[in-house]
Amino acid sequence: MKALALTGGVGGAKLALGLAQILSQTELTFLANTGDDFDHLGMHIAPDLDTLVYTLAGISNRSAGWGREDETWSFESTLEQLGGETWFKLGDRDLAVHVHRTYLMRQGASLTEVTLLIAQKFGVAHPILPMSDDPVRTVVNTREGLLSFQRYFVEKQCKPTVLSLRYQGADTAELNPELSLDDFSCVIICPSNPYLSIDPMLAIGGLRDFLASTSIPVVAVTPLVKGAALKGPTAKMMRELGLESNAVTVAEHYKEVVSGFVLDQQDEGLLESVRSLGLEATALQTVMSTLDDRIALARQVLDFCDSI
Repeated sequence: MKALALTGGVGGAKLALGLAQILSQTELTFLANTGDDFDHLGMHIAPDLDTLVYTLAGISNRSAGWGREDETWSFESTLEQLGGETWFKLGDRDLAVHVHRTYLMRQGASLTEVTLLIAQKFGVAHPILPMSDDPVRTVVNTREGLLSFQRYFVEKQCKPTVLSLRYQGADTAELNPELSLDDFSCVIICPSNPYLSIDPMLAIGGLRDFLASTSIPVVAVTPLVKGAALKGPTAKMMRELGLESNAVTVAEHYKEVVSGFVLDQQDEGLLESVRSLGLEATALQTVMSTLDDRIALARQVLDFCDSI
């Protein structure tokens, strides 16, 4: 088996860690969302890439859900003293990654090259590829106006009502050149926000068409349990977009690009509704509180891929 996992954010990284415990570096590749990337204080910040690297390296701050463990905050406190922008928190250890990334990219390295190097330096063996080396930025249209993703997500704490989303630059961006889609025997869409983490990837030419036409299993794992997200604004956003907040709606959103869908076992009663969309479906324990949970779900999702 050779699997491609699409991921973004904390929920996706949890399943990614489980997959990485089962499949070797030659059997598993990660394609990560960069729609959350932005320039801040002159630096290129790549939150989803860093979350994935830190998680796979075993140094993520699991209590906060973002950043690194054992973080210190001298830079942030000094910046605040100087009257600088502190709405986006930058710990000292995390800051070094952003500075190094930005320096290398200004020297001519691509985001892919820098990401692979950073991952290697942290001891991550599995390939982590940004969805594109071209800039794609998620823009949130809200009742307060247009907001860049981080302004909406971090500064505004997801409070503004969402009217629509767009993925600026996706129409001209090229899919990561290191990604050879014909090499994979299955694709797994991790339990990430469909609209903020996965849709930016699907908006890039080539990926959606491949997923819609391929004969290999493409399986998505629900980010919702009993209509709620364990973390993040998925359910709130769906309601504001006029969508029913449940796993069936997510499955319908993906139905053109997936052949299978994983619900949480608490939503087992929705299995037939998902199957009525023409998808294979199964109900599993998708809430991942421990490493064993992550590994167990990863193994079951891979078995589900094999069964399709």
